[in-house]
Amino acid sequence: MNSQMITLESDLIQKLKWLIMGRFLFAVLLLGSTILLQSREVLFSPTTPLLILYIVISGLLFLSLIYYLILSRIRKNVWLAYTQLIADTFFVTLIIYITGGFLSIFSFLYPVVIIYSSILLYRKGSVFIAALCSFQYFILVQFEYIGILKTFLENGDPGVMGYSGNQVFYKTLITVGACFAVAFLSSILSEQARNSKKELIAMEEHIKRVEKMAYMGEIAANLAHEIKNPLASLSGSIQLLREEVKYDPDHDKLMRIVLRETDRLSSLASNFLLFARLPAGKLEKIALDRALSETVELFEKDNTFIGRINVDHELSSGIWVLMDSMHLRQVMLNLLLNAAEAIESKGTIKLKMYPVKDNFAEIAIVDNGCGMSDDIINSIFDPFFTTKSSGTGLGLSIVHNILKTYDSRLDVESKVDQGTRLCFKLKRTEPPLSANLTLTPEHK
Repeated sequence: MNSQMITLESDLIQKLKWLIMGRFLFAVLLLGSTILLQSREVLFSPTTPLLILYIVISGLLFLSLIYYLILSRIRKNVWLAYTQLIADTFFVTLIIYITGGFLSIFSFLYPVVIIYSSILLYRKGSVFIAALCSFQYFILVQFEYIGILKTFLENGDPGVMGYSGNQVFYKTLITVGACFAVAFLSSILSEQARNSKKELIAMEEHIKRVEKMAYMGEIAANLAHEIKNPLASLSGSIQLLREEVKYDPDHDKLMRIVLRETDRLSSLASNFLLFARLPAGKLEKIALDRALSETVELFEKDNTFIGRINVDHELSSGIWVLMDSMHLRQVMLNLLLNAAEAIESKGTIKLKMYPVKDNFAEIAIVDNGCGMSDDIINSIFDPFFTTKSSGTGLGLSIVHNILKTYDSRLDVESKVDQGTRLCFKLKRTEPPLSANLTLTPEHK
């Protein structure tokens, strides 16, 4: 997920570059058309509106240069986007005022600004810019109507004064409504595009992870078999030797150490083999809320976490999935264990399960622990990678492989010192017939 944020940030920078270039080209075209208009009208000495228009064009060109120079030096690109968009609304208002105010044909520039604000800042930004454009246009028209601002109209055209109050009100209302309508529609498209891009990035990361794990899994399977066979021979030989030789406390102590470490290596090799080749599970219809509640109860009985970790769970009822119950329990225990170990002293783990679109159920585990940096997030699925003083570093690798068999993936969001959110989705299924049977009062 953090790589997603990096990608989206670089995408924002690219969009800002295109915006700066577009603004520069617009200013150049406006400058050319103004010079052409002046030459056709044979205006050797520019009039007041033309002078103001030249100032506006110069301001646009100057700001485009400034924006481009500071783009690579500023960290908060969102604030730079807001600054540019707000400045653009004022320039558009000034252009509308110069070219006739209420009668100007350039009021279409407001929706243009709103559209690219939705591309840059999505719904929140586009609604803000729409409100700002509406406010500026309303003030401009009102000031014209009551005579505070004088429009630059020729041939004695009365401008807005030639219209009734109702006509002015309706046109203003239509313009304001158009601004918000454009903001709403364009933000929907932008949000959909952003979500699609996020999903695409997450899928690309998942595919790369699967390819990497598949390659490592082949190596791991062969290596695990090669380790387990000599370990079994070694353990059996030590046990026979322990039974046949004369008892000696020192020798017996050494043999017990050998047996203990042999069992530990055998367990590690078994986990490694489980990571490499997950055994096929027995698919059954599971009531997800019941299965998760039982797993939480099992986790809470661990003496390591009693009194230190509190698990809050919000589980939607009536959701069934087709899955091996042991696989589900193994996934949940691993994720709960990781969340608990990320909390140094006392803390809370929030477990949520709820239905989502496309007939899926999402399970989220959120802790308020130490969090993870981007480098750690990129490595947590690698076998034997761990930040703990103990552990094999295979837990999340096994979780990844289990979820992969159910066409699911584990998504991670984390911030250092703020906590971590792990979530995955499971395909929902119809409940078994027995779950739908209810006894009527006379049959009870």
